[in-house]
Amino acid sequence: MTPPLPLLPPIWREGRLGLEVAALMRSKVWRGEGVEDAGGQPVLLIPGFLAGDDSLGLMTRWLRKTGHHTRKAGMRANVGCSSTVVEQLGERLECLAETSGQRVAIIGQSRGGNFAKVLAVRHPDLVSGIVTLGSPQLDPLDIHPFVRAQVFAVGTLGTLGLRGLFSHDCLTGKCCDPFWEDLQKPLRKDVGYLSVYSKSDGVVNWRACLDPHAEQLEIQASHIGMAIAPRAWRAVHHALADFRGADRGPASRRRKPRRSTPRADAPKLRRAA
Repeated sequence: MTPPLPLLPPIWREGRLGLEVAALMRSKVWRGEGVEDAGGQPVLLIPGFLAGDDSLGLMTRWLRKTGHHTRKAGMRANVGCSSTVVEQLGERLECLAETSGQRVAIIGQSRGGNFAKVLAVRHPDLVSGIVTLGSPQLDPLDIHPFVRAQVFAVGTLGTLGLRGLFSHDCLTGKCCDPFWEDLQKPLRKDVGYLSVYSKSDGVVNWRACLDPHAEQLEIQASHIGMAIAPRAWRAVHHALADFRGADRGPASRRRKPRRSTPRADAPKLRRAA
């Protein structure tokens, strides 16, 4: 009997990116129709593996346009040691929460979602909620073999001493044990958590995104396209609004919507158990 073939993400579907950009430019959410003014809600954005802040540039511009106070992760490429990077992001998180006077919402794509969850586990008083886009929280290496090879290539360079890169010890040694342990923990009940995933994700096995501690939302998008898919942006908009509504901090206030539209597609967030 022939053994079954492994279930690989359909990486060829990542070629849809151009069509996804075109769909975004035609969408109402891009124009801000029916999007609440956030009144300065602070948002930290964290890109995925090998990507930098520019990969979330369109979303950042849109969030600023709709009244959010955004902060970038400060990454040219997300390839650093997990323990070191999450400490650096923690400093940015603390600064943003202090300057805004509010708890911060975090949006993380792919590996950035891993960082978002660990930050929320470690700093629940500073985080109102997180949205992860195609993030393999259950197994960060449950990805296409081609991309996994890139992960190990970066780890090899880091092991050989190239500065700024994670090493093999970060993946298989004790270097980042506390990080991996925190990644599997639930969030505090008052911290929102939405995991957005796509079964046509060409990089990540979508099953690895089904964190039982999160509210889960399936959309149709490529892995890279998670940052530009109109459905993902609508999910981000509704999640951020829910985070504002649930946050009882002194500076958190709901704002009137620019236009009234039904929110039938809005995910109802379940607080982490």
